[in-house]
Amino acid sequence: MHLIFRKEEQAKLEAAVHLPAPVVERSLWQNIIYFATMVGILVFATWGKPAVEVGLWNAVYSVKWIITGLFAAFLGAILVMWFRVKALKVALTGVVVLVLALMFPHEPLIAFSGGIVGLTVLTTTTRGETEEWFLSSWDLAKQILPLLFAGVLVAGLLLGRPGQEGLIPAGWVSGWVGGNSLGANLFASVVGAFMYFATLTEVPILQGLLGAGMGKGPALALLLAGPALSLPNMLVIRSVIGTKKTLIFVCLVVVMSTISGLIFGNYFA
Repeated sequence: MHLIFRKEEQAKLEAAVHLPAPVVERSLWQNIIYFATMVGILVFATWGKPAVEVGLWNAVYSVKWIITGLFAAFLGAILVMWFRVKALKVALTGVVVLVLALMFPHEPLIAFSGGIVGLTVLTTTTRGETEEWFLSSWDLAKQILPLLFAGVLVAGLLLGRPGQEGLIPAGWVSGWVGGNSLGANLFASVVGAFMYFATLTEVPILQGLLGAGMGKGPALALLLAGPALSLPNMLVIRSVIGTKKTLIFVCLVVVMSTISGLIFGNYFA
C-alpha cells in the first residue's frame, strides 16, 4: 500500500512535519521490549508437548516453565521501572508464585495462575496506565468470551470433530478446499475475506474444517484473510480511505494470503 500510494504518503509526511510532536512516555525500543516480553510469556506458557520426545522442541518443552518464569520476572522489572508499580508489590507477587511453584512442582499451572492473579492485583491497585490497561483488557474479554463459546458450539454443530461429521458433509469441505492447490487457497482466501470472524472464533471453526478434510495451506490462507478482512470491515475502511484504496487493500490481502497458503501447504505442512 505504501509503495502504491507513495506520493500521497510523502505529501502527508511533509504536512506532518509542521504539526507539534506528540508527547510519549516511553521510547519505541522500550515498547518493543515490553510487548516482546509479554509475547514470550504467551509463547512459552502455551508451548505444547511434541509428538517425538527428542530434539530441540522437546528440549524447550522440558524447560518451558523456567523460561516463562524468567520472562515473568523481567516483566515485573519492567512494571517497576517503566510503569511506576511499587517494587514491594511486585516482589510479594514473585514470592507467592515461587512458593506455589515449590509446593506444587508437578502442577506448574497453579503457580502460573497465581501469577495471573498477582498481575491483576498489581494492575488494578496502581492508578494510571496499568489500571486503564487492565480495564480495557477486561472489557475486551467480556466481549470475546461469549462469542468464543458460541463459535465453538456452532463450529461443532456444523463441522463436527475429527472422525465424526457435523451438519456440513466432509465431502463438501474436501472438494472445495482439500489439498493445497492454487484454486483451494484462493477460494479459502476469498471466503475468509468476506466472512465475519469474531475474535478467536476462527480457531474452533478452522479446527472443524481441518477435521473435515481441509488442506493445511488453505487453512492458513483462511486464517490470514479472515481476521484481516470482513464485509463490514470493508465498508468501514471504504468510508475512511475511499473505494480505490479499499479495493487495492482487499486484493493485496487475498493475494498475499493465497501465496502464503500455497508456500506453507506445499513446502512446510
